[in-house]
Amino acid sequence: MIFTTVHFILFFAAVFPLLFMLPKRGPARLWFLLITSYYFYMCSVPWYITVIIGITLVDYAAGLLIERASTPARKRAWLGLSIATNFGVLVAFKYTGFMAENINAAFDAGFPVPHIVLPLGVSFHTFQAVSYTIEVCRGRVPAERSLLRYAIYVAFFPQMVAGPIERPHNLLPQLHAGRELSFDRFRSGFVLVLWGAFKKLAVADLVSPAVNTVYAAPQQFSGPLLALATFLFAVQIYCDFSGYTDIAIGVARMMGFDLMTNFRQPYLAPSIGEFWRRWHISLSTWFRDYLYIPLGGNRVGTARRYANIMIVFLVSGLWHGANWTFAVWGGLHGAYMVIGSLTAGARARLWGSLGVRADHPALALGGVLRTFALVMLAWVFFRAATVRDGVHIVRHMADLRGFRVTDLFTLNLPRFEMAVAFTLIGAVAGAEFVMVRRPAAVMRAWSWRPARWACYTACALGTVFFGVFEGAEFIYFQF
Repeated sequence: MIFTTVHFILFFAAVFPLLFMLPKRGPARLWFLLITSYYFYMCSVPWYITVIIGITLVDYAAGLLIERASTPARKRAWLGLSIATNFGVLVAFKYTGFMAENINAAFDAGFPVPHIVLPLGVSFHTFQAVSYTIEVCRGRVPAERSLLRYAIYVAFFPQMVAGPIERPHNLLPQLHAGRELSFDRFRSGFVLVLWGAFKKLAVADLVSPAVNTVYAAPQQFSGPLLALATFLFAVQIYCDFSGYTDIAIGVARMMGFDLMTNFRQPYLAPSIGEFWRRWHISLSTWFRDYLYIPLGGNRVGTARRYANIMIVFLVSGLWHGANWTFAVWGGLHGAYMVIGSLTAGARARLWGSLGVRADHPALALGGVLRTFALVMLAWVFFRAATVRDGVHIVRHMADLRGFRVTDLFTLNLPRFEMAVAFTLIGAVAGAEFVMVRRPAAVMRAWSWRPARWACYTACALGTVFFGVFEGAEFIYFQF
């Protein structure tokens, strides 16, 4: 079920009042949450609910066994069972075909290549389940005694398909407390839903045809069109994924639950490191806490630390998809981080020798532009169908030969829609810039009711008149 469809609107319109009609204490409301979450998931491929239930039962039992284990070795053994089960499911569904294709190509073998329909959001809810057993093993959270509550933790419908990837110390305690119906929470949640729908429908889905047209056959387009399509994809993936997150957090907030923040204006980051502290925060912090730090993090020598960074980003790339293009994307970001760290001292000395302060606005602007250019370059491989296509796009993006201005209208984006798209992109970028640079002014303006309602109206009208309502899925559903 997709958030931006009539099906979901009707679903939530039924779920919301019934949820608060049930007693806030006792199992009735919890059972209702679980049943509605399972129904939400089963609207995709119904029988895959057995995967969710299987993961839930294994990790619930593992949590209890870890807590009751008498020795650290036994704790690690039960944790190993949980991790092996979760990642075994992930590998079986997501990477079996990829591994068979590569073995066949490398050794001229004849292994059959299975074509498995990927369970919706499998990468998200397996990571969320693993975070629970790891935290129990570390003694940071107690094992959940209620199977019902733990099942909701794994399957809570607003965020089970594409995150945020929640942690047990945040979501599980909320399932123990009775949620009260609050007008203020409903209003703020609804505003997030409205903003997320605007970004998804009126921006991401509006530019999607142009991106798809160019990336389907990049050899047929000139350099400026390749660059434009790449820029539009950077806009598309941000507005699509952050739009989903805003809707998920907003829906959960209306229901009385607080999910973690997943985006903080990442394209305004002045460095790649800062970009990853603002982009898909629930995933980047997951890899930091459960892979980078266990590998040694910053506590090891320089060479080992850089190797750890590269491992984390390569794994993160392959987490996104079973294709070498994602590994290249992750490898580029790892290389950015390593090179940035290696050159940090030299850059600081250079600006110091020139008498330029570290907080000079020109340096900040240059950092933002440089970071966005590097991120956009990496997005080429994230979006390209093959590494060869990605290399072709990178090599030809600056090639002006054969380009005519009229070629802009061959991108499956008519003139009026193109003008609208860039206007709306400017509106999103302007709103985010003001939120970052002038937060106090934004809060003052937001406290004025006419200003708030003007923003609500603009988002609603922009979505209704310029949104694409053809049921396009969210990009991160495939992960």
